[in-house]
Amino acid sequence: MEKVLDLFPVLGHRKKHMGKQLSGGEQQRVGIARAIVSMPPLLLADEPTGNLDPNLSRELFALFEQISGRGATILIASHDLELIRQTRKRVLVLSNGRLADDIPASDGS
Repeated sequence: MEKVLDLFPVLGHRKKHMGKQLSGGEQQRVGIARAIVSMPPLLLADEPTGNLDPNLSRELFALFEQISGRGATILIASHDLELIRQTRKRVLVLSNGRLADDIPASDGS
């Protein structure tokens, strides 16, 4: 668990606190840390940036990129389409439960 906490430097000083003593954003990051501690091959993230400010959201997506680089597949459900598009990964857009768009991955060029 210590290695996972190292991925979230803003949580290191809070590791001895109880969940109810953490902010919403800190609780969100703890949930993500718990999900990745065993380095699963598939990570499902439903609105992972819901309680995070824009800077922390970008940091989280950088962490997802690291995890993906280690071979994990990450499926993210989010309403923040702009943040999702910045990943340059394949994006499936759903509207009313139906596939509305399939945006291919880009190489950044």
